[in-house]
Amino acid sequence: MPAEAPDRGEGPHRDGLRKVARVVLLDPRDRVLLLHGHEPDDPSDDWWFTPGGGLEGDETREQAALRELVEETGVTEVELGPVLWRRTCSFPFAGRRWDQDEWYFLARTTQTVTAPTALTDLERRSVAGARWWTCRELTEAHETVYPTKLAELLRRVLDEGPPATPEVLDTEIV
Repeated sequence: MPAEAPDRGEGPHRDGLRKVARVVLLDPRDRVLLLHGHEPDDPSDDWWFTPGGGLEGDETREQAALRELVEETGVTEVELGPVLWRRTCSFPFAGRRWDQDEWYFLARTTQTVTAPTALTDLERRSVAGARWWTCRELTEAHETVYPTKLAELLRRVLDEGPPATPEVLDTEIV
Protein backbone atom coordinates (compact mmCIF):
# COMPACT_ATOMS: atom_id res chain seq x y z
CA MET A 1 0.00 0.00 0.00
CA PRO A 2 1.51 3.35 -0.96
CA ALA A 3 1.99 6.04 1.64
CA GLU A 4 -1.14 8.04 2.34
CA ALA A 5 -1.35 11.21 0.29
CA PRO A 6 -2.57 14.37 2.00
CA ASP A 7 -6.22 15.02 1.26
CA ARG A 8 -6.77 17.91 -1.09
CA GLY A 9 -10.30 16.94 -2.05
CA GLU A 10 -9.08 15.21 -5.23
CA GLY A 11 -7.18 12.14 -6.32
CA PRO A 12 -7.44 8.87 -4.43
CA HIS A 13 -8.52 10.48 -1.12
CA ARG A 14 -11.45 12.71 -0.24
CA ASP A 15 -12.18 14.20 3.16
CA GLY A 16 -9.57 11.89 4.69
CA LEU A 17 -11.31 8.87 3.15
CA ARG A 18 -9.74 6.44 0.68
CA LYS A 19 -11.76 6.59 -2.56
CA VAL A 20 -12.77 3.08 -3.60
CA ALA A 21 -14.57 1.60 -6.61
CA ARG A 22 -16.24 -1.81 -6.16
CA VAL A 23 -17.96 -4.05 -8.69
CA VAL A 24 -21.19 -5.99 -8.23
CA LEU A 25 -20.41 -8.40 -11.07
CA LEU A 26 -23.28 -10.55 -12.33
CA ASP A 27 -23.05 -13.50 -14.69
CA PRO A 28 -25.79 -14.56 -17.15
CA ARG A 29 -27.49 -16.52 -14.34
CA ASP A 30 -27.57 -13.41 -12.08
CA ARG A 31 -24.96 -14.87 -9.74
CA VAL A 32 -22.69 -12.32 -8.06
CA LEU A 33 -18.92 -12.78 -7.84
CA LEU A 34 -17.43 -12.39 -4.36
CA LEU A 35 -13.86 -12.69 -3.18
CA HIS A 36 -13.01 -14.64 -0.03
CA GLY A 37 -10.76 -12.57 2.19
CA HIS A 38 -9.17 -12.97 5.59
CA GLU A 39 -6.72 -11.31 7.93
CA PRO A 40 -3.22 -11.95 6.54
CA ASP A 41 -2.06 -13.72 9.70
CA ASP A 42 -5.39 -15.34 10.66
CA PRO A 43 -7.27 -17.22 7.91
CA SER A 44 -10.03 -18.06 10.40
CA ASP A 45 -10.98 -14.33 10.56
CA ASP A 46 -12.63 -14.31 7.15
CA TRP A 47 -15.38 -12.68 5.08
CA TRP A 48 -16.68 -12.33 1.50
CA PHE A 49 -16.59 -9.07 -0.44
CA THR A 50 -17.04 -7.57 -3.89
CA PRO A 51 -14.00 -7.04 -6.13
CA GLY A 52 -12.59 -3.53 -6.16
CA GLY A 53 -10.14 -1.22 -4.49
CA GLY A 54 -8.67 2.21 -4.18
CA LEU A 55 -8.20 4.71 -6.96
CA GLU A 56 -4.66 5.22 -8.22
CA GLY A 57 -3.36 8.60 -9.35
CA ASP A 58 -5.94 10.56 -11.29
CA GLU A 59 -8.01 7.61 -12.53
CA THR A 60 -11.80 7.81 -12.40
CA ARG A 61 -13.90 5.47 -10.32
CA GLU A 62 -14.96 3.70 -13.52
CA GLN A 63 -11.33 3.17 -14.54
CA ALA A 64 -10.44 1.94 -11.04
CA ALA A 65 -13.41 -0.48 -11.02
CA LEU A 66 -12.35 -2.06 -14.33
CA ARG A 67 -8.63 -2.16 -13.41
CA GLU A 68 -9.30 -3.74 -10.01
CA LEU A 69 -11.67 -6.28 -11.57
CA VAL A 70 -8.96 -7.45 -14.00
CA GLU A 71 -6.25 -7.48 -11.31
CA GLU A 72 -8.33 -9.41 -8.76
CA THR A 73 -10.34 -11.73 -11.03
CA GLY A 74 -8.90 -11.69 -14.55
CA VAL A 75 -12.37 -10.83 -15.87
CA THR A 76 -11.99 -8.53 -18.89
CA GLU A 77 -15.26 -9.05 -20.76
CA VAL A 78 -17.37 -6.61 -18.77
CA GLU A 79 -20.26 -4.28 -19.39
CA LEU A 80 -19.92 -1.67 -16.63
CA GLY A 81 -23.26 -0.22 -15.57
CA PRO A 82 -24.38 2.48 -13.18
CA VAL A 83 -23.39 3.10 -9.58
CA LEU A 84 -25.86 1.17 -7.42
CA TRP A 85 -24.77 2.15 -3.95
CA ARG A 86 -22.43 4.42 -2.04
CA ARG A 87 -21.09 3.59 1.39
CA THR A 88 -18.72 5.03 3.94
CA CYS A 89 -16.99 2.41 6.05
CA SER A 90 -14.21 2.01 8.57
CA PHE A 91 -12.63 -1.29 9.50
CA PRO A 92 -9.43 -2.79 10.90
CA PHE A 93 -7.36 -4.86 8.48
CA ALA A 94 -3.70 -5.92 8.39
CA GLY A 95 -2.77 -3.90 11.46
CA ARG A 96 -4.33 -0.57 10.49
CA ARG A 97 -7.69 1.16 10.19
CA TRP A 98 -9.13 1.73 6.72
CA ASP A 99 -11.58 4.63 6.25
CA GLN A 100 -13.24 4.43 2.84
CA ASP A 101 -15.74 6.12 0.54
CA GLU A 102 -16.97 3.22 -1.62
CA TRP A 103 -18.98 3.30 -4.84
CA TYR A 104 -20.52 0.02 -6.04
CA PHE A 105 -20.89 -0.33 -9.82
CA LEU A 106 -23.22 -2.85 -11.41
CA ALA A 107 -21.48 -4.89 -14.10
CA ARG A 108 -22.34 -7.89 -16.25
CA THR A 109 -20.16 -10.51 -17.85
CA THR A 110 -20.39 -13.83 -19.64
CA GLN A 111 -16.84 -14.69 -18.50
CA THR A 112 -17.23 -16.90 -15.43
CA VAL A 113 -13.73 -18.36 -15.11
CA THR A 114 -11.63 -16.24 -12.77
CA ALA A 115 -7.90 -16.01 -12.15
CA PRO A 116 -6.20 -13.01 -10.55
CA THR A 117 -3.66 -11.26 -12.76
CA ALA A 118 -1.97 -8.68 -10.53
CA LEU A 119 -2.56 -9.07 -6.79
CA THR A 120 -0.58 -6.89 -4.42
CA ASP A 121 1.53 -8.58 -1.76
CA LEU A 122 -1.18 -7.85 0.82
CA GLU A 123 -3.87 -9.31 -1.45
CA ARG A 124 -1.78 -12.45 -2.05
CA ARG A 125 -1.61 -12.92 1.74
CA SER A 126 -5.31 -12.19 2.37
CA VAL A 127 -7.45 -13.31 -0.60
CA ALA A 128 -8.23 -17.03 -0.59
CA GLY A 129 -10.26 -17.24 -3.80
CA ALA A 130 -13.48 -16.27 -5.54
CA ARG A 131 -16.94 -17.75 -5.85
CA TRP A 132 -20.14 -17.04 -7.78
CA TRP A 133 -23.14 -16.78 -5.41
CA THR A 134 -26.86 -16.89 -6.15
CA CYS A 135 -29.04 -14.45 -4.27
CA ARG A 136 -30.60 -17.42 -2.45
CA GLU A 137 -27.18 -18.71 -1.36
CA LEU A 138 -26.31 -15.25 -0.02
CA THR A 139 -29.60 -15.07 1.87
CA GLU A 140 -28.94 -18.46 3.48
CA ALA A 141 -25.22 -17.92 4.14
CA HIS A 142 -23.81 -17.82 7.64
CA GLU A 143 -20.56 -16.23 6.49
CA THR A 144 -19.77 -12.55 6.91
CA VAL A 145 -20.43 -10.65 3.67
CA TYR A 146 -19.71 -7.01 2.85
CA PRO A 147 -21.49 -4.79 2.27
CA THR A 148 -23.85 -5.85 5.02
CA LYS A 149 -27.27 -6.85 3.63
CA LEU A 150 -25.80 -7.60 0.19
CA ALA A 151 -28.39 -10.34 -0.39
CA GLU A 152 -31.27 -7.93 0.23
CA LEU A 153 -29.66 -5.18 -1.84
CA LEU A 154 -28.97 -7.54 -4.72
CA ARG A 155 -32.50 -9.00 -4.65
CA ARG A 156 -33.92 -5.48 -5.00
CA VAL A 157 -31.65 -4.75 -8.00
CA LEU A 158 -32.60 -8.04 -9.67
CA ASP A 159 -36.33 -7.47 -9.05
CA GLU A 160 -36.56 -3.71 -9.73
CA GLY A 161 -33.46 -2.85 -11.73
CA PRO A 162 -30.77 -0.36 -10.72
CA PRO A 163 -31.89 2.68 -8.71
CA ALA A 164 -32.33 5.96 -10.63
CA THR A 165 -29.62 7.50 -8.45
CA PRO A 166 -27.11 5.67 -6.21
CA GLU A 167 -28.57 4.55 -2.89
CA VAL A 168 -26.55 5.73 0.10
CA LEU A 169 -26.06 2.77 2.43
CA ASP A 170 -25.67 3.05 6.18
CA THR A 171 -22.15 3.83 7.36
CA GLU A 172 -20.44 0.67 8.57
CA ILE A 173 -17.86 0.82 11.33
CA VAL A 174 -16.33 -2.51 12.28
